[in-house]
Amino acid sequence: MKYNEKTSLSCQKKENVFKKLWNYYSTYEKCWFLGITVLAFVFAFLFPEEDIGGVNGKIIMVLYLVDIFSNILCELLISKQSRWNFIVSLLVEVTEISICIVCAYRFATMATTIFFWIPIDIISFVVWNRHKDDKDESLTEVRKLSGWQEVLVILGIIVWTVAVGFLLTLIDVEEGILSNNPILEKVVCYIDACCSAVGIANGLFILFRYREQWIAWYISCALEIAINIISGQWVLLVLKFGYLTNTTYGYVKWTKYIRAKKREESDKTNLILRTIKKPL
Repeated sequence: MKYNEKTSLSCQKKENVFKKLWNYYSTYEKCWFLGITVLAFVFAFLFPEEDIGGVNGKIIMVLYLVDIFSNILCELLISKQSRWNFIVSLLVEVTEISICIVCAYRFATMATTIFFWIPIDIISFVVWNRHKDDKDESLTEVRKLSGWQEVLVILGIIVWTVAVGFLLTLIDVEEGILSNNPILEKVVCYIDACCSAVGIANGLFILFRYREQWIAWYISCALEIAINIISGQWVLLVLKFGYLTNTTYGYVKWTKYIRAKKREESDKTNLILRTIKKPL
């Protein structure tokens, strides 16, 4: 095969991959993703970050933008029930650990990310691979929680928030992003503890493919918004806006899928019953 022919085939393959990837997303999803990305860059220009603890504000802003881009891609893939969201999520975790270290704050979130989220992403990728939809392998089968499970989760979050929040208030940070305001620093400690607890619940819901992970994400997003406003991290509010809109979108998509599956199972059961009752 000639060099020109090889080059042509290579270009065609790249075009096919790009076309397949482009067509994988709906018009709404593409507009949502591009809209949040553009809005993030606008906010980055309007609200530049100041230096923190000797770290250049531009470096911090780059971390924020990488966090936003990787997060919205991850969220979009989750809403589409794609197992590949967990691979993108690993980039999210590394970026957010870096932000916590640079800003010298949110130690509960950082610890949760290192010891919970990174392992859970890897395990979830394996689990989701084992529960592909029987008609569309790009989808993962999802389901919903029972009432008593929800009660146990809520109690666990309350206990974690009080215990971990108190322990965080004992940490003394001299050059953190909130070091000049000790009262707000303590408030953020408890919010951070609650956020990490809800995050753990969210991670477990995702692992076991429960729809309620979107509800946990709503709560987590509200807590994150409070922390971002207190800390003056205005550009990250763009990410939270993206969370809120996509969480609604994802919840609706998962609910429709669960209902459709329930109808299918009901139809199969009725067909079997009719076949059994049919006289010979």
